[in-house]
Amino acid sequence: MKKFLASLSIILALGSVCRADVWPDGSKMDKWFTSKGEKVSGKQARRFVLTDYGVVKDSTLLQTEAIQKVIDLAAEQGGGTVVVPEGVYLTSSLFFKSGTHLYLEKGSVLKGSDDVSDYAIVPVHIEGVIQPYIAALVNAYDVDGFSVRGEGVIDGNGLRYWRDFWTRRKVNPKCTNLEALRPRLFYAAGSNNVTLEGVTLRNPGFWTTHFYKCDHVRIKDIVIFAPKSPIPAPSSDGVDVDACNNVHISGCRFQNSDDLIAIKGGKGPWADTDPDNGTNSNILIEDCWFGPGSAMVTFGSECVGGRNIILRNCVGAGSSRVLWLKMRPDTPQKYEYILVENITGTVGNFFYVHPWTQFFDLKGREDIPMSYGEHITMRNCTVTCTRKAIDIVENPDQYLLSDIVYENLTLTETEEAKAQQARPQHKGGASHEWSGGPENKNR
Repeated sequence: MKKFLASLSIILALGSVCRADVWPDGSKMDKWFTSKGEKVSGKQARRFVLTDYGVVKDSTLLQTEAIQKVIDLAAEQGGGTVVVPEGVYLTSSLFFKSGTHLYLEKGSVLKGSDDVSDYAIVPVHIEGVIQPYIAALVNAYDVDGFSVRGEGVIDGNGLRYWRDFWTRRKVNPKCTNLEALRPRLFYAAGSNNVTLEGVTLRNPGFWTTHFYKCDHVRIKDIVIFAPKSPIPAPSSDGVDVDACNNVHISGCRFQNSDDLIAIKGGKGPWADTDPDNGTNSNILIEDCWFGPGSAMVTFGSECVGGRNIILRNCVGAGSSRVLWLKMRPDTPQKYEYILVENITGTVGNFFYVHPWTQFFDLKGREDIPMSYGEHITMRNCTVTCTRKAIDIVENPDQYLLSDIVYENLTLTETEEAKAQQARPQHKGGASHEWSGGPENKNR
């Protein structure tokens, strides 16, 4: 039995100095994080307007092949920006090449097919493993400098996928994402200098955006939405950061039926030795609005680790949690150097740490791999909590928490939160609860 050694430093101090250019571990933040970002220029700025190349405004006609030809033409001619003009255009999986970009004009909608058989099957890092899965609506593999910009909409048209998922769950309560095949809205893998700016992403069949092993990702001023009613959009994560470095998320609005931002990277008893997995580092999230969703930032449920993660200057408006550490007993995890500051608004829990046992599988390993959460600072926040503000389950056989600092926090629990704490509490880890629909067991 490993002895639980947690050091919780509760510091109530005013007037602390926040150095915006330094990461929580003391290393200097690259100037890239304060730059405005590069605009598309040269050959890559040439406009390839879909309707100039035979694509028609028709929300009922599947035009994947015609749109892909425009993308390929832009790539063959040395690069260009594929422009979606006003109107609704139905498509399935599209693959962008090096030197190409996507621009959605105001009034335009790139709408996903709701027939999963229309989508390509490609290698995807999912459930902690690279394996064949349904391609996203917009895909970028191994590119440098890809961007999606504009004032238009990418709509996953997810209603049919949501209905199918919940029907499968009625038949098989242990149904996973691998069985309920659904397309994500956006996927970038092995890519550098990826930008999403200005667009609205809504109604994903599955995760909204997924970045795997990418470096220098900028997500700015976008809107992400998935409904909780009348049919909840299951596993509709807003941004999934999966083994990435240098990610800047700013000025965005999130509202969905699952994690608003999820830090991923792999799972399993030897996940930290698998080269297909990886930790995440240098992630800055600031000036965002977080509506309903499981948490502003969640570590897990498939995450090896994260280092230097900052969440600051954000507003909660019904998010279930601010920071959630999902501690898997079948995965070695290390969550370290995390800073949460200047958060306001109303949420469920402010800080939530529980074991996460869904789909537990040690794969023959005889011991429980140890996990760690350390060097976590939460300061200068004024938040109303509708549940227990700080809800931490200690489990020293599985994980150790240390160097957790609370500084200048004003956390006000509502009468509802106090009444909940007065009632007998569920024992044994996370209850996986969420509001707005059937129990979501597939985060």
